[in-house]
Amino acid sequence: MSSIQATDWLSHQARATPHRTALVAGDLRWSWGELDRRTGETAAQLAAVGVLPGARVGLLLANGPEFVLLVHALIRLRAVLVPLNTRLGASELHWPVEDSGLRLLVHDEANAARAVEVGDATAVTTVPVGALDAQEGAERAIIASAPMDLSATQGIVYTSGTTGRPKGAILTYGNHFWSTTGSAINLGVHRNDTWLAVLPFYHVGGLAILMRSAIYGTLVVVQARFDPAAVNAAIDSGVTLVSVVGAMLRRMLDERGGRPFPPSLRAVLLGGGPAPLPLLEECKGLGMPVLQTYGMTETASQAVTLAAEDALRKPGSAGKPLLPTELRIEAGEIQVRGLNVSPGYHNHPPETSRTPDGWLRTGDLGRIDDDGYLYVLDRRDDLIVSGGENVNPAEVEAALLAHPSVLEAGVTGRPDAQWSAVPVASVVLRSDHRVTADELRVFCRQRLARYKIPAEIDFLPELPRTGSGKLLRRVLRDRWAAR
Repeated sequence: MSSIQATDWLSHQARATPHRTALVAGDLRWSWGELDRRTGETAAQLAAVGVLPGARVGLLLANGPEFVLLVHALIRLRAVLVPLNTRLGASELHWPVEDSGLRLLVHDEANAARAVEVGDATAVTTVPVGALDAQEGAERAIIASAPMDLSATQGIVYTSGTTGRPKGAILTYGNHFWSTTGSAINLGVHRNDTWLAVLPFYHVGGLAILMRSAIYGTLVVVQARFDPAAVNAAIDSGVTLVSVVGAMLRRMLDERGGRPFPPSLRAVLLGGGPAPLPLLEECKGLGMPVLQTYGMTETASQAVTLAAEDALRKPGSAGKPLLPTELRIEAGEIQVRGLNVSPGYHNHPPETSRTPDGWLRTGDLGRIDDDGYLYVLDRRDDLIVSGGENVNPAEVEAALLAHPSVLEAGVTGRPDAQWSAVPVASVVLRSDHRVTADELRVFCRQRLARYKIPAEIDFLPELPRTGSGKLLRRVLRDRWAAR
């Protein structure tokens, strides 16, 4: 991407609509002018502890106004954001901390013990977020904005690591801008839009909301953690847009108790894999406009989206690519290209993830139907080959999820002497529902070929997932292997 200078979007909103509300978090309400002023102060505080342009700064803290300020302050300094997964243990954090080359790790009180342990093990300087305020003289200084280079690195966001060690996807200012533009073209932008940020900010789906709100000049409501009652209450209070994954959506509907959603709710972006048809039908009946999406860290959030009116017409589809994303299927693999796509992985040469003509190899399996709609089948590494036949775990999971008693399902392969591998399933039942493994297998026979029916089914209280809600099939695979 060529070097293009752009106005700092936060400072632009502060000049354009200084008194318009930008951020709500609990009882806190900041205007664009207040957010801009506090961002300048926070940038000065970071500079006082040695953060310079290009320095990599890790954030290990929960969603909240402090996280928002730090994201914008690092942009103001042209330092590089490295958001860290708060669900990881200290030993799991060593890799992204060392691989990214952190200069500083900022943490909140809830994550202090892990941050200190990581700092001791990696020699990275750690600082509590509250201690930044104590920097002598910093609170009186304000660092002003300057034009940003859209080709410059804004952040290094580590992938979920569903199939191995996480990789740090480089995201530029331009990646965020073009992702935001594609979303705006798809959804439109209304001046009264309010986006509920309940996905964690260390995940690109949560981070993208902060970027969009700053570029659009629209309100973002931040919740520290997912609580279905709090999410539903926010929607009833006027939230127009929200991003969730399937397990979150199911809990929202259960808490809702059949009450319809208000017409002010414009869109619920649903990521993390295709939703079962019964769930989509339930959402439609309650007036919830669900837009299934496909995206990843490397595409700066959603890259493909299914319109709400197509949800029941094209069940299981992620939709069509958003401008400026290009999409193709090569040897069964989904490949993407565009201005929203990461230039590469930190410490990895581009050719390890890209074709010679610049297409990103996603590692996901998919197909495009005759109407141009994408269907995501599975991760290439998760494909089960049973007796020479390919079994896509997502297809088996969809069949299980069609049963009214099944809340969650995770399918993986287990080695088998006769068939090389067979599918096995782990299931979470809905509360107050009972069903046996044999009953589920009979149910699957009506929907699947014999070789796709799980050889065994066990029941768990919950399934292992990443912080962004993606199923960790490798954990299930290890669990079955240990039996």
